[in-house]
Amino acid sequence: MGVPRPGDGPPPLVVLSGATATGKSDLAISLAEHLDGEIVNADAMQLYRGMDIGTAKVPPAEQREIPHHQIDVLDVTQEASVAHYQRSTRELVPQIRARGRTPILVGGSGLYVRAAIDTIDFPPTDPDLRDRLTTQLRLEGAEALREELRRTDPSSAESIRDDRRLVRALEVVRLTGRPFTSFMPQREYCPVMEPVIQLGLTMDRAVLHERIRHRVQHMTQAGLLDEVRELDQRGLREGITASKAIGYQQFLAVLDGTSTVAEAEEATATATRKLARKQETWFRADPRIHWIPGPAPENSTNGTSLLQRALSVIRHGEDPGADQRSGQV
Repeated sequence: MGVPRPGDGPPPLVVLSGATATGKSDLAISLAEHLDGEIVNADAMQLYRGMDIGTAKVPPAEQREIPHHQIDVLDVTQEASVAHYQRSTRELVPQIRARGRTPILVGGSGLYVRAAIDTIDFPPTDPDLRDRLTTQLRLEGAEALREELRRTDPSSAESIRDDRRLVRALEVVRLTGRPFTSFMPQREYCPVMEPVIQLGLTMDRAVLHERIRHRVQHMTQAGLLDEVRELDQRGLREGITASKAIGYQQFLAVLDGTSTVAEAEEATATATRKLARKQETWFRADPRIHWIPGPAPENSTNGTSLLQRALSVIRHGEDPGADQRSGQV
């Protein structure tokens, strides 16, 4: 079964986003089966080879022979680049359409989703300048860099809390003479990606927190500590992006002897809950997203399955169960 197309136009790019643990991966596979689709990952940490358990990657045996793209394309020592992701994804989507199949972009990394589908101008980079700014940060502290940023980009100076983003903002200002905020994306679809249909999964907060707790417990039981130990030997700590991934950062502390497995598990669940709230805030700001409730006990008896609701939005632009929405994260 396919989706309706305007005239002889290409199949739509179906975008499935929302907070972590809301069931996006399972729904994406079901949608791909019904829409003759291929899945494009939009989770920044699933780009890394070997980061399987802690990122909740769908194992190959459970992918139902659906092609998956943008997974396992980086070593843990490499830095993920949203600009590179944008370029490669915008090559992938037309290729999938050329095969007559439906591209399905799925993930919770908001900037990666926006980079793929929206018109965004990424500022240039300069490794030497970044190294100098990083050295300045180490020697003078974050406040010195923030004071410089206040003079040229006060909005970024007040909103940025992360040292890495602080360095990046100053790098952009010095290279371009433009505020870092001037490169923020507009809600305007990139023509090569159109048509686009965005779906978002939402879930009652208590239900989601319980799902997160169970997920982290399962990760521990499935061998997350061993996975982190192996990746540590492959240079995980050297990876600017990978080493900061939720779960991996916490279980590295276990290897260092500064945390127990139980403490790491609890810290991972806490960090994941915070991430879910940030993701919900990010995606809720986009009025183009059609929100439907994710899998939860209260949805299982209303006569309309999650898959049916998603397909109805894709095909008709409406959710048959819209009057029975779950609460927000």
